[in-house]
Amino acid sequence: MKTKLVFALLVITCHAQAQFGSIFGRDPIIHLENFDKQRVHWGYFLGFNSYDFKIDQNRLNEEILCETSVGFNVGLVGDLRLHEYINLRFEPGLYYTQRNLTFPNFESEFDALREVKSTYIHFPLLLKFSSKRVGNVRPYLVGGLSTTLNLSSNSKARDDNSNNRFRMNQWTNNYELGFGIDIYLEYFKFSPSIRGVFSLNDELIRDNDPNSPWTSSVESMKTRGVFINFTFH
Repeated sequence: MKTKLVFALLVITCHAQAQFGSIFGRDPIIHLENFDKQRVHWGYFLGFNSYDFKIDQNRLNEEILCETSVGFNVGLVGDLRLHEYINLRFEPGLYYTQRNLTFPNFESEFDALREVKSTYIHFPLLLKFSSKRVGNVRPYLVGGLSTTLNLSSNSKARDDNSNNRFRMNQWTNNYELGFGIDIYLEYFKFSPSIRGVFSLNDELIRDNDPNSPWTSSVESMKTRGVFINFTFH
């Protein structure tokens, strides 16, 4: 059994070395040589996100603290070739995340803490600027605009923070910037990327009481986040 296990590990190691050699070696075997000549191609992505809030307050006060967590992304990719080095991309996706807000000047954790759970449907329209392909790798920059629908916004709720109900606007507009690398494998193209998203709108819905201890000091509350996506074409 031990001999078989060692043999299997050797086979896997040799195969992995061969794959990396074919991609990053001095004289790599060129994979998917004509892939980027397609006018349109499709793919999907899986990934992770970390959302935060940029909070501006309109008077001197203790800061509202935002604790972030790691969320999950999944979506589709549509890619239109505009030029040898420029592509137009549409990447609709579903993004799950949670942020915990701690408001100052409360003795009770029940009053101070608000768990902001969000389920976003994200609609980005992006321009991808690729470098010249070298072997089986091709770095790129990406940027553009996006619109986000927050399915967990509570925007239509009448209750507010006095009833433990945190409310946000349902729609948000953003701009996005990022970079990645296309890696051409034998049967498909693999593209890891990292991208920042920055909201253009104030998303907070104020409480019914204009002197609310939760929202009266907030001048604007805007989403910002980081996406790490792994795309398969």
